[in-house]
Parts: sequence; C-alpha cells; structure tokens
Amino acid sequence: MKYILVTGGVISGIGKGIIASSIGTILKSCGLRVTAIKIDPYINIDAGTFSPYEHGEVFVLNDGGEVDLDLGNYERFLDINLYKDNNITTGKIYQHVINKERHGDYLGKTVQVVPHITDAVQEWVMNQAKVPVDDDRKEPQICVIELGGTIGDIEGMPFIEAFRQFQFKAKKENFCNIHVSLVPQPNATGEQKTKPTQNSVRALRGLGLSPDLIVCRSAKPIEMAVKEKISMFCHVEPEQVIFVHDVSSTYRVPILLEEQGIIKYFKQRLNLPIDDHPSELLMRWKKMADRYERLLKVCSIALVGKYTKLSDCYASVFKALEHSALAINHKLDLMYIDSTELERSTEAENSVKYHQAWHKLCKADGILVPGGFGIRGTEGKLQAISWARTKKKPFLGVCLGMQLAVVEFARNCLNWEDANSTEFDPDTKNPVVQVMKHLPFQNGLMSVLWFNLSWQLSTMQLLTHFAVGWEGELEKMEKSVG
Repeated sequence: MKYILVTGGVISGIGKGIIASSIGTILKSCGLRVTAIKIDPYINIDAGTFSPYEHGEVFVLNDGGEVDLDLGNYERFLDINLYKDNNITTGKIYQHVINKERHGDYLGKTVQVVPHITDAVQEWVMNQAKVPVDDDRKEPQICVIELGGTIGDIEGMPFIEAFRQFQFKAKKENFCNIHVSLVPQPNATGEQKTKPTQNSVRALRGLGLSPDLIVCRSAKPIEMAVKEKISMFCHVEPEQVIFVHDVSSTYRVPILLEEQGIIKYFKQRLNLPIDDHPSELLMRWKKMADRYERLLKVCSIALVGKYTKLSDCYASVFKALEHSALAINHKLDLMYIDSTELERSTEAENSVKYHQAWHKLCKADGILVPGGFGIRGTEGKLQAISWARTKKKPFLGVCLGMQLAVVEFARNCLNWEDANSTEFDPDTKNPVVQVMKHLPFQNGLMSVLWFNLSWQLSTMQLLTHFAVGWEGELEKMEKSVG
C-alpha cells in the first residue's frame, strides 16, 4: 500500500480536496486502484449536525454516513463508492479510544494523546485503506489522505504527530507528503509573494514532516522566478514545485498537474509500475475539460434557497446541474437568490434587494427550489414556484422544493387557502404534505424518495425547453413511473 498525505498551509479552503481528487484521478488513469480518506480535526462525530455555513453541504454516502463534501469530490473524480469510515474526525478517534479504555483494553495504563490517540489514527488509516471501493471489489493500491485545516492548527496536532510516526512505519518508498500552499498577489504591488509558503513549509518541517511536493495555489499563472525562489528557500528541487492557478473548471486541475510531470515523479518516488505517459482515461478527461471551455450556449438557472451566501451550501445541486449542462453542450449560469428577498416584507424593508431578486428570477431559463428546513423563507419559495407555474418556466423542486410545489398548487389552483405542510402548521385544515408517522424514518424517507425521483426524471429536462406546461409535466412524470 502506498500512502499520499495532502496537507495545507496559510489558509483553509485552499483547494486540498480538488488537489487530492486530481492526484487520485491521475493515478487511477495509470491503471492503479485508488481510495481516499478525509481527516477533519473537529470534535464533531460527523458533519450531520453542521449548519451549511460551517462547512458547506453535507455529503451522504451509500452507507448513510453524513460526511464532509470533499468525499463527494473523491467519488465524482475517482468513480468510487466510499464509506463513513473514510471520513475520520477527532470526535470519532476520541470516542473509539475512550470506548476501548472503558472496556479495559489498555490494561490500566494512563491513556494519552501519544501513543494511544496517534496509534488509533494510524490503525484506522491502515485498516480503511484496504477496504475495496471499486466495482471489482479488489483491494486498493494507493490511499490518498487529505488532512483538513492548516498546518499549525492546535486541533490538528495529534494527526500531524500520527503521520510523523507513520512515515517511518510505512517506509519512505511507500509514503509521500504533498503540501498545498498559497502564493498571494497583492494588488498594491502586483508581485507574487512566496513568504507565506516558506513559513508554512518551515512550520511543517518543525513538526516532523517534510514535503515531497509543494503545490502552489494562485489566482494567476506563476512565473518561473517564483518557482525557483520557492525551490531554493523550501529545500526542494524545482520539479517538486507544482503550480495550480485558478481555472474555469475544477476538471482542468488534473490536466495541469499531469502537464508538470507529476506522473513521472510519482513513478520514481513511490516506485510505481506505471508508464510515464497518460492513458486513454486522462485523454478523455482532457477532451471533457476542453469541451467545457468551448461551450457557447448559456443556460441560466435560478436557485431559490435560504443559504445563498456560500455556494458550497448547495454543492450537490450545482454539480448535478453542471454535469447536465455539459451533457447537452450548454454552459451553466447559476444565479443564487435568497428566497426571503422575494417576499413582500423585504419590499417594505429594502426595495432594491427585492427588485434585484425578482429581476434575476424573471430572466432565468429555469427555476430550482432545493431542500431545506424551517419556515423562514418558505413564502419566497412559494412565490418563485407560483411564478414558474403561471409563466410556464421549467421548474424542479427537490425535497422541500417539491413539497412546496404541492402546497402552492393546492392554494392557487384548488383554492385551499390554508393548505400547508404539517411541518410548518400542524393544525392546518388542508395538510397536503404530512409527516409519515407510521414509518421509522418519518419525513426523511419521503424526502429521499422525492429527491431520487425528481433528479432521475427532471434534471436533464430542466435544462432543455419544455414544450408543455407545469401540469403537463406532472402528467408525463406520472406516466413515467407508472
């Protein structure tokens, strides 16, 4: 088993997940079986209780695990199925160690961060790396491990120490560390600065890990002089400094890495039985990335939700629409609209926001109302749904969005003015959406059913022109599912 540890410096959210996914994609294109593990240093057991503004949308795995959205990137890029144990958190590790201590497994010894927590991390990684994630059910050959947060974070220290020890346990030819850092370019000078990367690498070395590759993130392509400076001050060869600037699509990143000789480096560093040249899989990937950049036709979709300040809150919706648009050779223009800004109360408080929101909604080619919880913003969503129905705009409701479509239809077409969901009004006389109390999953199952049905039948249709009205589309859907 070969292990590739991806760490980050300077700032969080620098793109470690995309870098880790891209490295896995490149190695898989070389014919290797790849798995991935994400380490999140927070004390929560999993991501299920987070606000979307904390870490973005929760990604739900096939086994029901609620995990960080980076695991969604791994599954999409690598075409694999991961499990909840592929996401390690501080909470999981401490819970595991405490349970062993209560069971008496440590035979009365004092339980400490070193060696008990660090040993637990290493054992978890080694065991989970062997779990098959491909359809052929064969054991992986490469495990890409992403360590969340940045070097120097106090909560990440036990994991850094665990991998400092692990590099000797795994042996040098089986362990590789990739450090992702930021190269900022202040507007005042326009010069690309290397000092943050130098300090980050120095901090990493001080903790016992030395980077094999330094991946430098920047807004614009980095000059050769900057590469040579980082090489000199960070004690690595120039070919061990990789640049990844902002690109039009994340699917361009594996191509950027491959063009800078990363396949040849991994072949030598980890003694891998692969060719120096990319396979047909990576060539197809390059064609897809090229096609994405050549798209001329634009399809604008209005996403009407409550958590629109952070795009990662609706990552799954964005990815599904992006893939659908690419499949029919359109470029996606996704407009985020805060549903509360469509409500009459906003017009009285801030008429500019109100009219701007409605302007975006009116010019959209299609409207999507995603899932959500709580009554806040539901009236705005109902307004958007009513607009889509009366103006015959393509519409897709997911989870709560589909339930509110039922409420809107009942109120405005059946004249049931008090029609509502029991989630919002338990005493409504017309409960058109009800909690299914006789099922153990209650409304969660209902949401899952609507989610799967609506994506399978409507995602592709949403991005094409509907020849029939909203009611006709429902009739079509009814026939499709019998």
